[in-house]
Amino acid sequence: MNETQAINALAALAHAQRLRAFRALVVAGPEGLTPSTLADQLQVARNTLSFHLKELAHAGLVTVEQQGRNLIYRADFPRMNGLLGYLTEHCCQGAACEISGTGASAAC
Repeated sequence: MNETQAINALAALAHAQRLRAFRALVVAGPEGLTPSTLADQLQVARNTLSFHLKELAHAGLVTVEQQGRNLIYRADFPRMNGLLGYLTEHCCQGAACEISGTGASAAC
């Protein structure tokens, strides 16, 4: 992943509805979800969700597949892992890091 791709992915996730939708798709796993199921889970209007899903797809964070009359959205796990790898590539000057406690602090 390069810097531009990371910026696009982070920008897409920098909206509460998109972040919630992406997290729900991560939880759903490889099976994915239809927009109507996702809209019901998130309690958001379908047309609003459609806009957010398009933004996530444009950033490469989700994929969409047509199955019959339904669209199935899935988190793009390799892209997600690429973003995480990009963000942590030089963590702790290349040494292994450990997350300490329940906080988000890392110990090198």
